[in-house]
Amino acid sequence: MSIVIRPGGPQDAEVVAELHAASWRTAYAGIVPAEALGDGLAAERREIWELRLAVDYGGPETTPELLIAERDGDVVGFAYLVPYGDGRVLLDNLHVRPGLTGGGIGRELLAAARAHTADRHPGTDLYLEVLQANTRAVAFYEREGAHRTAERQGVFPGGHTLPEYEYTWPASELARQSRS
Repeated sequence: MSIVIRPGGPQDAEVVAELHAASWRTAYAGIVPAEALGDGLAAERREIWELRLAVDYGGPETTPELLIAERDGDVVGFAYLVPYGDGRVLLDNLHVRPGLTGGGIGRELLAAARAHTADRHPGTDLYLEVLQANTRAVAFYEREGAHRTAERQGVFPGGHTLPEYEYTWPASELARQSRS
């Protein structure tokens, strides 16, 4: 039952949207206002993922990349990387199917995201934004060696403003990890 990480594409939009909505409902319950996690969430996520995965971004240096984690042919997680061309790549999403967290899937996805950034965008930092109240995710990223680099108010869908942290893996660390 090993995890396989593969590139994702437009054909994955529906399963990624479903997993994304389920993950938000689990991880953000009690953090994000309930109306932001309501009945329309899955349809909203589907529309967003269909658009994200169908757009031509103009080239590899600016094209986001979807990494899919599968176990026995089932999608169990995903990560989405957005290069900005400014020396940073945003890890915009890292989600594991609810009920499967804590089993190493997130760690494998994060390792793949770090290696992908080092290989495809050398000299580029990898960063992410995480809600401060999402203590499980905060602890995970800190265990995985991320450096807290900023605190700010993030705007969540629906216009909800919530405090978040930014975490970064510097390019020098990514390169070192990629070689080992």
